[in-house]
Amino acid sequence: MVDALIKSLNTRKAPEVRPAELDPAEFLAAAVRADQPRPSRAEAEQAVHTLLSYIGENPDREGLLDTPRRVVEAFDELYQGYHQCPAEVLDRTFGETAGYDDFVLVRDIEFTSQCEHHMMPFYGRAHIAYTPVERVVGLSKLARLTDIFARRLQTQEHLTAQIAAAIDEVLKPRGVAVLIEAEHTCMSVRGVAKHGAMTFTSRYTGMFRDNPAEQSRFLTMVRAPQR
Repeated sequence: MVDALIKSLNTRKAPEVRPAELDPAEFLAAAVRADQPRPSRAEAEQAVHTLLSYIGENPDREGLLDTPRRVVEAFDELYQGYHQCPAEVLDRTFGETAGYDDFVLVRDIEFTSQCEHHMMPFYGRAHIAYTPVERVVGLSKLARLTDIFARRLQTQEHLTAQIAAAIDEVLKPRGVAVLIEAEHTCMSVRGVAKHGAMTFTSRYTGMFRDNPAEQSRFLTMVRAPQR
């Protein structure tokens, strides 16, 4: 019976899989509009005060008196990506490439983000490549783009897709490759508590999606030892 089930699975034609389309608003504009209603800072600090009480703490003891203010200030820093525009980061390009027609790779871009399910950090490295058409973007802009998306509540899968989509849409390259490797504290310090477990996600467009040899070359260069 098991052999028959395996045989039937092997003979089924796999459905065509196409990458999900992202809403351009997710990767082209700031996530927070100037006219968007938001709680006041005092209301945000009161929310932290409430959470301290919830966990069994005394928010009025000396060591915690300033904690609500500090937490809100930390949130302003950790989530500043909501107020930054990804398209503006990639807007300035350079045309002096002397006919360069291979891909550009920036690897080992360190980042820290926050899991949208538990609001706990995940951190790691992003590796980004694109094959330009006539014009290139400043290398630091790829790191800044990563930080903008990372400094929002995220899943690693969504972060990977957003980075690739922004580069693809704004720069119009022949292809984009993004590989992210990260450790999630929602898995390493709570739940199953598996410290050191790494999650890998990737997204390919254009020539990287259509040409396995280019994917392989990208991965080989990402994995090459540092000198």
